[in-house]
Amino acid sequence: MKVKLITGRSLQQGVGKEAGKFSQEYFNNVAICELDPNDMEALNISPGENVMVKTKFGEVVLKAVKSAHSPHKGIIFIPYGPWANLVIDPETHGSGMPNFKGIEAEVFPAKGEKILTLIEVLEKISGGK
Repeated sequence: MKVKLITGRSLQQGVGKEAGKFSQEYFNNVAICELDPNDMEALNISPGENVMVKTKFGEVVLKAVKSAHSPHKGIIFIPYGPWANLVIDPETHGSGMPNFKGIEAEVFPAKGEKILTLIEVLEKISGGK
């Protein structure tokens, strides 16, 4: 399903950050993709199942979460963090800040696919160095 990707801060992301970026709480609050309930139904996915998000910049597997801010059909949200960084444009156009909003993306079920740990994400971003 083609969607627009929005990334940003969330209250839960901030709570997880306070627990530490290597904490389970941070992982549970940031390695997620919030979707409109109608989009979840169209994709035949339930909350807690994994989805793959692909953009022209990369791809990432995340846990599907039913958005509490619906309706917003065709729009997905990923909290700021290392997992979101895998699918956003790294180009900052001299501003020092990449574009975190309105990114063309595709989302589809990823049953059986694993969500990368923070260490695995960092290794992927750094090329394994």
